[in-house]
Amino acid sequence: MTALDPSTGLRASRAGAWRRAVGFVIGAVLVAFFVGFVVFAQSIEKDEARPPRPGVAVVALTGGADRIQDALDLLDKGYAGRLLITGVHPSLTPADMVRLAPRAARFLECCVDLGYEAQNTIGNALEARRWLADHDLRGPVIVVTSNYHMPRALAELAHELPQTELIPFPVVSERLRNGAWWNDPGVARLWAGEYVKYLVALARIQLRARSAEPGP
Repeated sequence: MTALDPSTGLRASRAGAWRRAVGFVIGAVLVAFFVGFVVFAQSIEKDEARPPRPGVAVVALTGGADRIQDALDLLDKGYAGRLLITGVHPSLTPADMVRLAPRAARFLECCVDLGYEAQNTIGNALEARRWLADHDLRGPVIVVTSNYHMPRALAELAHELPQTELIPFPVVSERLRNGAWWNDPGVARLWAGEYVKYLVALARIQLRARSAEPGP
């Protein structure tokens, strides 16, 4: 019988402890992610409600026809005097916009601006900041986007507009109106993907904020 090398048993014990520690960390991360996602999903607005007060402008992030219709409705009802539709596809002309949303015709010449530069939520925030500065608009801004996209949109906008009050107006589609996201795999996947993007956005914003802080 060959005697067992004590160093072999020690290495095996250390490897087992390392695997258990890694497994514990992975499990903790997964639990934290799941709990965070549930909190995120429960915080998403399930019903549309009019803004509690007017603003100086409306910023609508493209991504769904309902967003544009609701933004125009806010303009029509006097909640703000000017509207930016940010993230418009380069091929979309004002005439196309009128065909998609006929009510836009009465506002395009005076009160609606189409922003073509933004390609994502970061770009939306940058475009909104430039637009507000160009038109010297100072005061509360009503933000129109889908309910599940609102947390990330507000985070990006608040980063670019730290002195501006943002009033969210979340757009809720019929599919999402009942709030039972756990019964719809498609909605659950959509929201989980948005939750990941939201976490990435928060981490990036925090890193940029820390890097901008003056040294000791």
